[in-house]
Amino acid sequence: MIFIVVRFTVKSEHRDEWLDRVRPFTEATRGEPGNLWFDWSRSVDDPDEFVLVEAFRDADAGADHVSNPHFQAGLDTMRPMLATTPDIINVDMPGDGWSRMAELELDD
Repeated sequence: MIFIVVRFTVKSEHRDEWLDRVRPFTEATRGEPGNLWFDWSRSVDDPDEFVLVEAFRDADAGADHVSNPHFQAGLDTMRPMLATTPDIINVDMPGDGWSRMAELELDD
């Protein structure tokens, strides 16, 4: 599984429109056959910071993602709204999804 976390800092004047503007990119990526998840979060400490947590089945699915036309369109949409270059973590790791957190296991 390819696991990716990207931290985006947007210009303050764009923070309230960010999620709406990236929605087409998000929906298109979630529709890719190799995508496992593609989830946005907003920092509780910095209203201009958004974090994207995404995963792909394997390296081929990740390569397919960046070669899709919606990938470039998404970058073109994001670029003028960014305050800084995004930070990224991209790792190939074993597994195919989320695991349960044993330290907080509930009987559900």
